[in-house]
Amino acid sequence: MNQKKAPWYFLVLLILAGESVFILPFVLARVFRPTVLEAFGLDNLQLGLCFSVYGIVALLSYLFGGPLADKFPPRKLIAVALWMTALGGLVYATFPGYTMLKILYGYWGFTTIFLFWAPMIKATRVWGGSTSQGKAFGFLDGGRGLVGALFGAMGVFIFSLFITSEIAEATLSESRAAFKQVILVSSGIVSLVGILVWFFMKLDRKTEQEIILEKITISQIAQVLRLPSVWLLMIIILCAYVGYKITDVFSLYAKDVLLYDQVQSAQVGTFLLFIRPVIGVLIGVLADRTQTTFWLVVSFVISFFGALLFALGLITASATSLFFISILVVAIGVYAARSLYFAVMQRGQIPLVLTGTAVGLISLIGYTPDIFAGPAMGYLLDNAPGIQGHQHVFWMLAFFSCIGGIAAWYYYRLYNKKK
Repeated sequence: MNQKKAPWYFLVLLILAGESVFILPFVLARVFRPTVLEAFGLDNLQLGLCFSVYGIVALLSYLFGGPLADKFPPRKLIAVALWMTALGGLVYATFPGYTMLKILYGYWGFTTIFLFWAPMIKATRVWGGSTSQGKAFGFLDGGRGLVGALFGAMGVFIFSLFITSEIAEATLSESRAAFKQVILVSSGIVSLVGILVWFFMKLDRKTEQEIILEKITISQIAQVLRLPSVWLLMIIILCAYVGYKITDVFSLYAKDVLLYDQVQSAQVGTFLLFIRPVIGVLIGVLADRTQTTFWLVVSFVISFFGALLFALGLITASATSLFFISILVVAIGVYAARSLYFAVMQRGQIPLVLTGTAVGLISLIGYTPDIFAGPAMGYLLDNAPGIQGHQHVFWMLAFFSCIGGIAAWYYYRLYNKKK
């Protein structure tokens, strides 16, 4: 990796794009989960199935979009993805029926993954160079967390602005009207970020040529598949991503168990988003100064113990302080793992020029939680209302944290010995 260092604003635009593209399909549902369920007339399982449709389309998009990222400049693919995703927001704002909503999530599975995911990871590796991979991916995920938090805070503000009555007494039509404004403003900002990326997220011509292949061959795909790091990262990312998906239920936990209203529960989701940037930046800097692979192991251990706090039923309506402490513990583990799992690609000897292909293959397995995690959580929550259903969800987190920790430990042992 001898390319000229990309400028600082290159990473800033990557951060803006990296979270903006997921605001409509995921962040709004995470922050406003109770409102989304009510406004669209869904239960938890139905919303989970929407995420499953997204995941099925994304699965194919990872496979074919990966090699695409090795053939075209990241800037163009990312900008088009943002514009197409924002168009979907206009449909979302009409509060379509359940069938149309599933189609919309399938469309978003294409726009946010096929054109976007691998180019973002590859561009981040380019910015990090040979010495700052932890910092690059830590800043990327931390920065994305900050952008998501700001979107969440903005959304809560806009939502409360358009609710004319008391929050607890808001009618369905009032909730819909307020949430529609949140969706439309978010769509406009996503489009604007796409314009900024197109015109300003440029690499020098030499670097751009060095990271692009004219043709992806079967032998190059086979070369990637022979790397143990690719197979281990499939397991590591799958387990870490289950943890990230489970953070979606914190706002619902606040409503179901701690009996918060819609705005208060949305504020819990936003609080979680503000934790992410701090963790991403700190773990990124720390990992570059020590061992990135070691801290990946530690992140799974923390996530496991945080999951146990909820799984054992210790967080009740009278334990507000413990609730926020436990959220913090889970968030440290989940967000640290999320910040680091692509940062170890260089340590795992994955060639930069084949990053897109490698990311596509890894993501094919690593992001399958987009298919099964949503319905699994929905089933567990709907079949055991109240705190018991949430306990089942966090036992699920504990299980996957354990498996991910074992895979991360093996990765650490395997590549810690190699220069």
